[in-house]
Amino acid sequence: MIELDGVHFSRGDQVIFDGVDMRFGRGEVTVVLGPSGTGKTTLLRLIGGQVRPASGRVMVDGIEVARARRKALYALRRRMGVLFQNGALFTDLTVGENVAFPLRAHSRLDEALIRRIVLFKLEAVGLRSARDKYPAALSGGMARRAALARAMALDPEIMLYDEPFAGQDPVSMGVLLRLIRRLNDALGLTSIVVTHDVKEAMSIADRVIVIAGGRVIGQGTPDEVRAQREQEPALAQFLDGAADGPLNAAEDEAPLSADLGLGGGQ
Repeated sequence: MIELDGVHFSRGDQVIFDGVDMRFGRGEVTVVLGPSGTGKTTLLRLIGGQVRPASGRVMVDGIEVARARRKALYALRRRMGVLFQNGALFTDLTVGENVAFPLRAHSRLDEALIRRIVLFKLEAVGLRSARDKYPAALSGGMARRAALARAMALDPEIMLYDEPFAGQDPVSMGVLLRLIRRLNDALGLTSIVVTHDVKEAMSIADRVIVIAGGRVIGQGTPDEVRAQREQEPALAQFLDGAADGPLNAAEDEAPLSADLGLGGGQ
């Protein structure tokens, strides 16, 4: 469904992706893991066409995203749902109005039908009774589920989850994990979950891709990725959460004395 072929992307002097290849299978939940700052959110922006690679191709269902004309790109984006890291609910709209927003913006459905769809989407995430509440009255887990209902409003084929478990307590995280897996299986979605929560995310993954240092350091089924740790020290460090290893090796830089304007050796 989604392919990255030899993608290079940088921000200034910082290399984010250095010729990476990735595949995301249709109907699967693929979890993208990696330390903070390794380009997980950038990956979602490349898929959505918000940014373009310096070289290489990003293909979504046979369409090269960077070459798509504006009309085709917008049509492609309507096939995607995005759960933002902070939920990004409109604070001055109720939960129900938040879910209705994309339906009103991108369809010509009458209000009676929109109301029915909103109720169905909220029922799917267990929030039908909260439809008249404002986001400020929701717990963190409820707000994330409301955002998920809104992301599902237009019945997307592809779901992109940007750090969906950030700031969630164990119970709320468990609910979100179950929802992601259940919705993907029930609706035949192609889901990409970017996160650094290793154990939890791997429990729902069909495939796992681990990125660090601008490259893919592990990929395959969860069991295959665990087996690859023997050949890749950076992968072993990340999966184990070890403090020491190649992922946090100090960068070569000038001595502190140089920045302080002091002579050598002082």
